[in-house]
Amino acid sequence: MQDAPMSPEERKQSWLEISVISEEQFDAMREHQAERQSDVPQPGDDAPDFEIDVLDRDRQRTGETVQLSALRGKPVALMFGSYT
Repeated sequence: MQDAPMSPEERKQSWLEISVISEEQFDAMREHQAERQSDVPQPGDDAPDFEIDVLDRDRQRTGETVQLSALRGKPVALMFGSYT
């Protein structure tokens, strides 16, 4: 049988027992995290509009740009990564 999940207050107390931060610092950290989460897009939300440079096959900028809103109704795939 599994233990019941800890309540938010129990998790907070456990964290405070093993950390070097004060309760005030912990509360400020949680408030900051909650503020950041409020701005996170949710599934089904429209993607924010942005403009990016068009690259050629050698990954060099072509001088052209494309805006996401110009592609509305077309399939779009975004790839995030480092090519350095």
